[in-house]
Amino acid sequence: MVVVSDKAAGAFRTIGELSHEAGIPQHILRYWETRFPQLRPLQRAGRRRYYRPDDVALVLRISALLDQEGYTIRGVQKLLAAEGKRPSGGDGGGSRSGGSDTRALKAVRDTLVKALRDDQL
Repeated sequence: MVVVSDKAAGAFRTIGELSHEAGIPQHILRYWETRFPQLRPLQRAGRRRYYRPDDVALVLRISALLDQEGYTIRGVQKLLAAEGKRPSGGDGGGSRSGGSDTRALKAVRDTLVKALRDDQL
């Protein structure tokens, strides 16, 4: 059960807001932080937690995997760890950069290397 919030999609959420929106008790969210190293909300003074939009998406995904897909905690841990080890530019689902980004960066690097060599001559 996901509740729509009045906050903007990119806004940080407190643990109470996330708990209410996702329908997950706060103690479960704290427990998940100990079990999933990928889930690391910002902690400010007084250890108040602020969940980034990426953290919110991860919480919703973990919840769906556990509740709807039938995964165990260990199964979700393995799944997330395996996804973290994939090289970027993979299947396009959840990868951070595609092959074209890598090619563009390499082209810029090569241009800079050439400019440095020409400058030294």
